[in-house]
Amino acid sequence: MNSFELNKILGAVLGTCLAVLALNIAAGAIFYNEKPAKPGYAIAVKAEGGGEKKEAGPKEAPLPERLAKASVDKGKSTAKQCEACHTLTKGGPNRVGPNLWDVVGNERGKGRNGFNFSSAMKAKGGEWTYDELDKFLTAPREYIPGTAMTFAGIKNPQQRADVIDYLNTLSDNPMPLPKAADAGPAGRPSASPATGAAHPRARRRVRCRAHPPPSAPPRRRPAATAAAA
Repeated sequence: MNSFELNKILGAVLGTCLAVLALNIAAGAIFYNEKPAKPGYAIAVKAEGGGEKKEAGPKEAPLPERLAKASVDKGKSTAKQCEACHTLTKGGPNRVGPNLWDVVGNERGKGRNGFNFSSAMKAKGGEWTYDELDKFLTAPREYIPGTAMTFAGIKNPQQRADVIDYLNTLSDNPMPLPKAADAGPAGRPSASPATGAAHPRARRRVRCRAHPPPSAPPRRRPAATAAAA
């Protein structure tokens, strides 16, 4: 190989290196990233306890008030989703869940034609009162942890009252609905049912200054003492 061919090869290698260097400088000028003062990676951490507080939802009406305006027809319509796991007829068989005929006021975790209740339901015990049904249907797994019921619950308070009212009709002897307490404002005396007057204990006795109470008559000394004086 003569010197001319060797010079061409060295020139090509040198030209390639210069081209690569020029491209590197140009890329650094176009895609420039500012280096941080301290090397490392920034990790985003969600702040706890900050931010705006969530507004509380509207307060639920007491269950007796909701039951007073409950609709059996609406409850029957909502309870159709229960038929996937329960039967609602008298003498109906158990499915994934027990038969729900005559469930209101009955024992919890017992009977139901030998249904195999979960240990959590058996441990809870008690009766299916209106209030207990309302709490359970809101969130079954939160109210009775460990229950085998996979139903998410009914979040609408009035819909729960409709379903409970409908379940109460599934009985030969339905239980009477609870009555809403008719309590007046605190601190006020209750009125008499006959006259509408305030309670006698709430009356105040006021003496008229123009007519003071009669004073007791002066005591008289015995005659012997008067004569001695």
